[in-house]
Amino acid sequence: MRKIVIAIDGYSSCGKSTMAKDLARKIGYTYIDTGAMYRAVTCYALQHGLFSDGKIDEKALSQAIDDIHICFCRNAAGQVETCLNGKSVEKEIRGMDVSNHVSQVAALGFVRKAMVRQQQEMGKEKGVVLDGRDIGSVVFPDAELKVFVTASVEVRAKRRLDELVAKGENTTLEEVKKNIQMRDYIDSTRVESPLRKVDDAVVLDNSNMSIEEQDAFLLALYEERVSMF
Repeated sequence: MRKIVIAIDGYSSCGKSTMAKDLARKIGYTYIDTGAMYRAVTCYALQHGLFSDGKIDEKALSQAIDDIHICFCRNAAGQVETCLNGKSVEKEIRGMDVSNHVSQVAALGFVRKAMVRQQQEMGKEKGVVLDGRDIGSVVFPDAELKVFVTASVEVRAKRRLDELVAKGENTTLEEVKKNIQMRDYIDSTRVESPLRKVDDAVVLDNSNMSIEEQDAFLLALYEERVSMF
């Protein structure tokens, strides 16, 4: 069976990473978490003190960008983790500190160009599932299957809060909701590769869907698409 590229785009906290990861596992594809890559760059910027009064030192980050290498490695339990320059930062990139700064970093043109190059290299042999904001529009515009995921802000905020609480983060539903709304605005209005639904993407609104239902939807969509080739 011919391998294809599956691009899953959509708003933050829609569960894109979880559904992409599950689909990749079921069909034997490689999963590439592009959102985690931008989070890792943000983590690097925070670790190196490149934020001041909420603003990023763009010049310093641009000078460092070629030395920021991101890959996905398996830990001792066999789970895939995001690694920044050879060190796992999976826990760090999922916290609110990174969440509050990632959209600002991801909006920078030189950051996006660097990450797109790395993503395209990872997926050049196909047989990959990628999720993010601009996979179907910029990274792999010729992807054989494109999905655009959305859900209400209220549903996304509750899901994100549950995830953060489970990890020991101390935050509130209102704070998470404001963060999501801010990220939606920045992601959709940025000049460089804004979040948008491309014409040939299948819309998946999972506001009222269980994980099992959305997984079944995606698997059926994949099987239908590969049968066309």
